[in-house]
Amino acid sequence: MGMTLVLKIKRLDPNVPLPSYAHTDDAACDLYAREAVTLAPGERAQVPTGLAMHIPDGYAGFVWDKSGLSHKYGLKTLGGVIDAGYRGEVLVGIVNLGNESYTVEKYHKVAQLVIQKKEIVQIVETHTLDGSTRGTAGFGSTGRV
Repeated sequence: MGMTLVLKIKRLDPNVPLPSYAHTDDAACDLYAREAVTLAPGERAQVPTGLAMHIPDGYAGFVWDKSGLSHKYGLKTLGGVIDAGYRGEVLVGIVNLGNESYTVEKYHKVAQLVIQKKEIVQIVETHTLDGSTRGTAGFGSTGRV
């Protein structure tokens, strides 16, 4: 087993919970809301987490939905990439796709954070692409269950 990666966290609100893993085998840690935010159906907002962080070089943070909030209430996170060089407050973009207003309560779980190794790719323009079994077949191309 390799060395444990360290994620340095600066609390901008001394009472906001630090990110935490609910289970030892979870891939994502929970992020909490710094303040209460109410979203009407169709409304979107930025929910502050009260945290700034130092993601190690060579890694990036990805903000994802809390499955309970997304499946039960229709809350969807938006634009969730945190680059290693960013040191400002982490904000969770969220939209209410549900039919009822929802309040994200202060200090309650709002999203999940995954830290992943990043890859740098060389971008090369081409006029042709190698073939594949799938080809250009897109949405719905694998049929129904």
